[in-house]
Amino acid sequence: MSELTIPVSETDHIQGSPQAPVTLLEYGDYQCPYCGQAYPIIKDIQASLGGKLRFVFRNFPLTKAHPSAELAAEAAEAAAMSGKFWEMHDTLYMNQNALSEESLVEYARRLGLDVPKFVEDLAKRRFKSRVRNDFIGGVRSGVSGTPGFFINGERHDRSWDYDTLLRALSRLSG
Repeated sequence: MSELTIPVSETDHIQGSPQAPVTLLEYGDYQCPYCGQAYPIIKDIQASLGGKLRFVFRNFPLTKAHPSAELAAEAAEAAAMSGKFWEMHDTLYMNQNALSEESLVEYARRLGLDVPKFVEDLAKRRFKSRVRNDFIGGVRSGVSGTPGFFINGERHDRSWDYDTLLRALSRLSG
């Protein structure tokens, strides 16, 4: 079983209380169809476990298979600078088949971001290193595909269907 090599920190994108007994961390790719299938499952699990769960998302774009994933991850990071990471994250997963640069700019506009700054951030690839650092951390933790899940720092290699994942998390949530 693989362990998470880079612990969760304040630089991560986190939903939920730091005191939650269970942390579910996902290494994800915005263009990956399996991550797209996992997205509503994670939302349902968050609703089920409430304050017992802390969810963390890290970027793991598989650029050879998903050519739009890296720029989409950079768009989410650009949105994070305006406090809108999770809004962009949700938008990207709900629109997985529309991740062109033009689409990303439209999502930024809809979210009320500073569009000229957003466009400049993407053009200058300001968040490429952030995305790359997430990716490298995933590789060091044994992630080779997406979604890659860790529960309290331990790799979850079993199925991530709702029932299986909820059971694994519930055992630790008290």
